[in-house]
Amino acid sequence: MHQKLKLYEQMLRGWQGRMNLVSKSTLETAWERHFEDSLQLLPLLQRTKTLYDLGSGAGFPGLVIGICRPEIKVHLIESISKKCSFLEAVAEACKADNVTVHNDRVENLKLEAPDVITARAVTALDGLLGYCAPFAKENPDLTMIFPKGRKAEEEITQARTAWDFDLEKVPSQTDPEGVILVIKNLRKS
Repeated sequence: MHQKLKLYEQMLRGWQGRMNLVSKSTLETAWERHFEDSLQLLPLLQRTKTLYDLGSGAGFPGLVIGICRPEIKVHLIESISKKCSFLEAVAEACKADNVTVHNDRVENLKLEAPDVITARAVTALDGLLGYCAPFAKENPDLTMIFPKGRKAEEEITQARTAWDFDLEKVPSQTDPEGVILVIKNLRKS
């Protein structure tokens, strides 16, 4: 797996010159900032068969998960076609046959509910829960896993004005101010 992830990192650096995949300030520390940040989610994916990654961008965390866990069917959902081209190229180069790229917005997709939804740096928690609500209605066992930064508590408070949910906070291994939100039993307040 490490060799495939190193290839992915090389491709990220190569494509970054053509399009803005990640913040330029994080490119020099891409391994720690993006790859290790995504890898820390792997222990949270026990018994996962299908995973949707919303707003996949450069593929963090969804494509990293797809490369490392070939038994999980991973759907990368990204509305920007240039980023989808990058995601498809990396998935092909890394032989991640379990990864499907959708060039669309999540609210337009007609897919069955997955086991897990991930998203990183897409929108505030309230908005993410809105995107996930139709899937949670279809699959009451849906788990949502969202890495968040120092504003996590503020986002949780805001989201609880519209949503009820069970929450587990897992400390981030890569960001001392970060936390991974593991959410289940999502319902409207």
